[in-house]
Amino acid sequence: MPLALNWLLIIVLTLLSGLGDAYGFAHAALVWQQGRLVGGELARSAAGFAAGIGLYWLALRNMTAVGIVAPEVQTIAWFGVTLIGVAVLSGRFLAWPALDRAVAVAVLAGIGWLLVRTGG
Repeated sequence: MPLALNWLLIIVLTLLSGLGDAYGFAHAALVWQQGRLVGGELARSAAGFAAGIGLYWLALRNMTAVGIVAPEVQTIAWFGVTLIGVAVLSGRFLAWPALDRAVAVAVLAGIGWLLVRTGG
């Protein structure tokens, strides 16, 4: 497979994986309401997580093909997409002050920096 296609698939699959897991996390927060299990939220959460991990496994195939084999490096993009996805899906991220949004992006960039610099 051409290198450019591998990279495109890595990006697309990682974005979709992170969004699937973000959906799972957003609904997981609603699974228990007033001490009772809410079946619909449980099902939505499970579906999000199932889609997210399935897409992540596909992304890993392409990551391995281009030489990205360290789990720390493999997960950093997924982690960032998932965090931002949860914040956006909650509807609160856009209400954060601009400085707080900038700090969130800087923290994610810092995590990525450390992973790359430490040979993760």
